[in-house]
Amino acid sequence: MEKIEFWQDGEYNYPLAFEFRPNLRQYLIDDGNVHPCMIVLPGGGYAVVVPPEGELVAKRFNELGYNCFVMTYTTNQLMREPVMDQAMKDLARAIRFVRKNASSYRVDPSKLYVCGFSAAGHVCASVCDYWDELTDENPLYKDISCRPDAAILSYPVITSGEYAHKDSFKFLLGGDIYDREDEEAKALLDRYSLEKHVKPTNPPCFVWQTETDNLVPVKNSYLYADALKAAGVKYEHITFPEGFHGLSIPNRDWAQGNHGEPYTAEQSFALVNAVKAGLIEEPEGGADGLLGFLGPYPTDPDFDGFPEICVWPEKADNFIKSL
Repeated sequence: MEKIEFWQDGEYNYPLAFEFRPNLRQYLIDDGNVHPCMIVLPGGGYAVVVPPEGELVAKRFNELGYNCFVMTYTTNQLMREPVMDQAMKDLARAIRFVRKNASSYRVDPSKLYVCGFSAAGHVCASVCDYWDELTDENPLYKDISCRPDAAILSYPVITSGEYAHKDSFKFLLGGDIYDREDEEAKALLDRYSLEKHVKPTNPPCFVWQTETDNLVPVKNSYLYADALKAAGVKYEHITFPEGFHGLSIPNRDWAQGNHGEPYTAEQSFALVNAVKAGLIEEPEGGADGLLGFLGPYPTDPDFDGFPEICVWPEKADNFIKSL
C-alpha cells in the first residue's frame, strides 16, 4: 500500500524519528465519484500507533461512503523526547495536504473529518481547539485551513487533571511532568487539558466511550462534551454501558486479531533499527521488546466481539449528515 508523506525534506525534525516521517495510507472507494473524507488516527498513548484502530475503521467508513486515510503521527515510545505539539502539527499538515490534493483523491474538501482514538482523540481535539493557531510556513499550505469540518473522538484522552490518563501526558510532555512544580509545567498541563480551551469556533464533535473504560476514565468524554455545550458547539455524546478501552470497531475481525498490515508501527520499527545499529541506547527489554504491542493477540474462535458497540460508526455518520 502506497505511503503518502506530507512533510517535505527539511520540514520534519523530531529527534528520535530516524528514517520515519508521519504519513497517510489511502483507502479510496473505487467508483470514480467524489466522497466526503475521513482521516483516521489510531491511538497508543502517545507512545505508539496501534494497528487495530486503523484499517478496520477505514474500511468501515468506506462502507458508509467516505474516502479514508489512516494517519501515522509522531510518538515518544522511549519517553526520551516529548512529543509536545508535533503530533498536532502532523495532523494540521495532513488536513492541509488532503485539502490541497482533494481532486486527486476524489474527496470533497469541505467535508473533511477526523476520527481519533484514545490519545489520538487528544491529537484530534487539540487541532479542534487550536486550529486557528496552527499556521504553516510552507507557501503550498499556508493559505489552506487545517480546521476539520467535524471530529469523531473515540474514548478520547482529554484532561490532564484529576481524571487524566497520566501516562499519555508523560509521553506527550515529558516523564516528569507531574513531578514538576514550575510554571512551565503547569502551563503545559493547562494547555493540553483540552476541555479548558474549547471555543465557539471549534468544529462539531461526535464523542463516544464506554462507561466502564478501564484505562481512560469516562469522565474525559463528559468533560469535553460539557465544554462543547458551554461554548455552543454542535455535538453528540454517547456512552455505552459496558466495555473496556481500545474497542475500535469490535466486530469479528477485530476479535480475531485481523487488523491489517502493521504499518502504523513504522516509527517503532525505525526505533528498533536504530537501536540495533547502535544509534541510540538500548532500552530495558531490548530492541525487539519495542514491538510487543503488535501481538500476538489472544483470540477465542467463538468470540464475535461486541455487536452492541459496533453501531457507533453509523451513529457518527448520522451526526455528520445532520450538520
